[in-house]
Amino acid sequence: MTAPAALSTRPARRRGRFGVHLFLTAVSLAFLAPLLLAVYASLRPYEETAAHGYFSLPRHLSFDYYKQAFVDSGMSKYFLNSLVIAVPGVLLTLFLASFVAFAVSRLRIRGGIVLLMVFTAGNLLPQQVIVTPLYVLFNKIPLPYWMSDSLSMYDSLWAVTAVQVAFQLGFCVFVLANFMRTLPREILEAAIVDGAGVWAQYWRVTLPLCRPALAALGTLQFTWMYNDFLWGLVFLSEGDKLPVTSALNNLRGQFFTDYNLLAAGSVLVALPTILVFLLLQRHFIAGLTLGASKG
Repeated sequence: MTAPAALSTRPARRRGRFGVHLFLTAVSLAFLAPLLLAVYASLRPYEETAAHGYFSLPRHLSFDYYKQAFVDSGMSKYFLNSLVIAVPGVLLTLFLASFVAFAVSRLRIRGGIVLLMVFTAGNLLPQQVIVTPLYVLFNKIPLPYWMSDSLSMYDSLWAVTAVQVAFQLGFCVFVLANFMRTLPREILEAAIVDGAGVWAQYWRVTLPLCRPALAALGTLQFTWMYNDFLWGLVFLSEGDKLPVTSALNNLRGQFFTDYNLLAAGSVLVALPTILVFLLLQRHFIAGLTLGASKG
């Protein structure tokens, strides 16, 4: 390509990049708009937005609604319930999924591909289809009193955690199995020559190499389990055991709902997932870009 031709293509490339950046900015604003509107509404008194609308200029801004939402709904208790469900659920899901993925992708076992297909197919099952069977099943599974005061799996946090793990396991197995297949086979062969058993190959060799993928999956899994609304309502009958997403209903009155207060509660509920993403952002992005380039 001659110099004049190269110079003529530069403006076209700049226009193309500008168009891409403009499109990405518009999409980002579209995704952020509901959150920004919720934050904006939560800082304004209900009387002001009722009189002038939500898109009017503010006359008074304060954080009073955040304090009221945290105290009136007893949010600290429900935050703890959500963490008790999400944190063990994420750890158990990643451990089981990585173990199955290692067996399917790194060990030569019969039916490995079929097993991977079964785990992947589990993601296609609509959750609502098995609500009634699980409700009946959990009522018939006994638990000791120190695990559940209802003496059954129903109305216990164990039920919600078990369902979360079961539904998220297939996706994690699929992702980790495909990632482990990209790892150099020579590393595992060298570990075998050094006398490493199956557990050492999994725990000391493979898992450390899967850290970016595990971090990305951990971020996604925590977000999905923490934000879940359905299973807490289905399997928990006592209000004190509800996760924080279901407990937001406590901010609604019988005859009147202050949506500015509800917006403040929603922003508070979203903070843990934002914090987790910020803490794992580097690993999360590295996990998303795995396989994007070679060499």
